[in-house]
Amino acid sequence: MELYELSAKETAEGVKSKKFSAEDATRACLDRIDKFDAKVNALITLTAEDAIAKARAVDEKISKGEETGPLAGVPYLAKDNFCTSGVRTTCSSKILEAWVPTYNASAINYMNDSGAVLLGKTNLDEFAMGSSTENSIIGPTKNPRDMNRVPGGSSGGSAASVAAGYAPLALGTDTGGSVRQPAAFCGVQGMKPSYGQVSRYGIIAYASSLDQVSPLARTVEDIAVVMESLARPDSHDTTCDAYDRPKFTDAISLEDLKGKRIGVFEGFESSQMDAELYGSLRKAAELCEASGATVEPMDLPIAVKYGVATYYVTALADASSKLACYDGMRYGAHIDGKSLNEMYVNTRTASFGEEVRRRIILGTCLLTEGFYQNYYGPALKVRQKMVDEFDELFEKFDAYILPTSPSLPYLLGMKETDPNRLYLGDIFTVPISLGGLPGISLSMGLNGEGLPLSVQLVGQRYFDAELLGIAAVLERAIGRPAVANPGLPGTSNSGKGAA
Repeated sequence: MELYELSAKETAEGVKSKKFSAEDATRACLDRIDKFDAKVNALITLTAEDAIAKARAVDEKISKGEETGPLAGVPYLAKDNFCTSGVRTTCSSKILEAWVPTYNASAINYMNDSGAVLLGKTNLDEFAMGSSTENSIIGPTKNPRDMNRVPGGSSGGSAASVAAGYAPLALGTDTGGSVRQPAAFCGVQGMKPSYGQVSRYGIIAYASSLDQVSPLARTVEDIAVVMESLARPDSHDTTCDAYDRPKFTDAISLEDLKGKRIGVFEGFESSQMDAELYGSLRKAAELCEASGATVEPMDLPIAVKYGVATYYVTALADASSKLACYDGMRYGAHIDGKSLNEMYVNTRTASFGEEVRRRIILGTCLLTEGFYQNYYGPALKVRQKMVDEFDELFEKFDAYILPTSPSLPYLLGMKETDPNRLYLGDIFTVPISLGGLPGISLSMGLNGEGLPLSVQLVGQRYFDAELLGIAAVLERAIGRPAVANPGLPGTSNSGKGAA
């Protein structure tokens, strides 16, 4: 097995035991990026020199017998909406194209403290608004499993990087499915933690009531390891709850699902989603039952019927407020005008992309008198109804399974012809975000054409560790995803789960 194919845990163990060096692991990933990223276009900024220097520092600590942290020498990538001191942070937008932060996001600091090595910043839909990673200043990212298809979004660059072997770990953000859907499309594991589990400090906001830092990896075990570094209280973020987190790596030692009550979502017609994804849902249910769980059907009538509408009203209103500071005066690019108002118009028209402008305009409209009372206020009430629906379900189930996406990865360019389909593609992910629940997109292997299959596991809020335990049991039965070789035929297959 090549170094770039190793998991994060395997890499850290190899570095600490001096089987290979952190520099060796870092160079293997950098070589992988050099070989494939001209095709995949997953990275906005590469920090190769800094990464090699950091890897050498890790090796030096190990040679001296000093403490190095649980992710010692593990290469990772971060979505380009994480602030990184001294490294530009663009959010894939012209308005921040030249911005270089003077501080790190808390998540970046935590990864540094754990010994991980940052390789660079990944592509995303501008300001994390999109589901395909096509709305970007550097152009679209391609899916390494099929170069004619999108990797999902908005964390498509991070998901594609993990799938292509650029790094065993990547950080993304998930607002309404922006890590889970790309994980599903690229055939890797992606987790949105409970809202408030991980600090959002230093993340460029899209919708602060929904955004959550979320890891991607090729194994559930790696997600558990990185969660132990990320999940902690932070005085810089008042929404990051102050409570003692469990040991996530202990939870994944769960041997079977005996005594677990698992709900399987059946509140839709099978014709409403791809047949192979429906088959994956049934297969996951069978695996749960074979492992000793009690499996029963369940439904989410409020969440599924009203989730997408409630999410977009809530998120767009939030985005309109958050992005108001990018006005040509306080933050971002500046384009002169004959008056203050003209300067605002010139700056925001030239520097925001079409999708971001659309969402800001709609969000601003939703916050005006009349629309606020008729749409935004009721949306908040429906959101609470969804939370109540989830609470009632978790009196009966420990976790439940539903699709991550109703469709397989779609072709590049579809956003131009059918943007509504992209919005409706969030139907199974946005309710989980509105409820603040943890959700994991779990790889179910590949179909006959090499396209990834997946399911979504959902748990009760703050029961992230228990959810990881269930995911680990299923992953052992399915097999962990293999690395894709972008553009090379016959290499995009995945463990025991490949069809």
